[in-house]
Amino acid sequence: MEAIILAGGRGLRLKSVVSDVPKAMALVGEKPFLEILLSMLARKGFSLVVLSLGYMADKIISYFGDHFAGMELVYEIERTPLGTGGAVRNGMSRCNLDHVFVFNGDTYLDLEVTDMENDWQRHNTPIIVAREVSNVSRYGCLETKNDRVGSFSEKKLTGPGLINAGCYLLPIHILDQFPIGEPFSLETDFLAKAVKTQHFNLFLTKGYFIDIGIPVDYARAQSELPTLFR
Repeated sequence: MEAIILAGGRGLRLKSVVSDVPKAMALVGEKPFLEILLSMLARKGFSLVVLSLGYMADKIISYFGDHFAGMELVYEIERTPLGTGGAVRNGMSRCNLDHVFVFNGDTYLDLEVTDMENDWQRHNTPIIVAREVSNVSRYGCLETKNDRVGSFSEKKLTGPGLINAGCYLLPIHILDQFPIGEPFSLETDFLAKAVKTQHFNLFLTKGYFIDIGIPVDYARAQSELPTLFR
């Protein structure tokens, strides 16, 4: 299996607690968050990871090099911000298989990747990962029907529901309509429109989920994530 990790963000919302490294390299315990994420992917059987980088890319490259935990690491560096869509589009050009998992570099999701891979092998259909949370207001929510994604709702609703976990399994050519190097949002410029015209399977994960993008959840990660590896 192959994956793209989006790790190019500056982490402005974390600036008060993390200012000298890119967001993905923020320490959780004694390890950079990205190391914890890559270790999880290695345990789950990934062989290649494309790291989409921008801000302070050199700090990540010098730390990990070309291989980590038996996985090949490939770096795709943005010279100007490309948005989530542009970053995934560029990353896909570095992959070898006909499909790729996409992860956010500031989110730990203990994803059931074998089940998702099996779903792909059976149906060859793109997959959006959903997660049930107690309050959807920070993320927006997914409208679903019959195990399909119907629409994306904005971040105005509150209360429990299904959110887009920021993780996908996509055919390698699904973004070919966008030129390489063109900035766009994967969510608003592509997915929100595409789900209305083509089939996207829904995968409801029950794995541990945390997004360290804001200080309160970054602090929570300090106590919760290390317990997963005892």
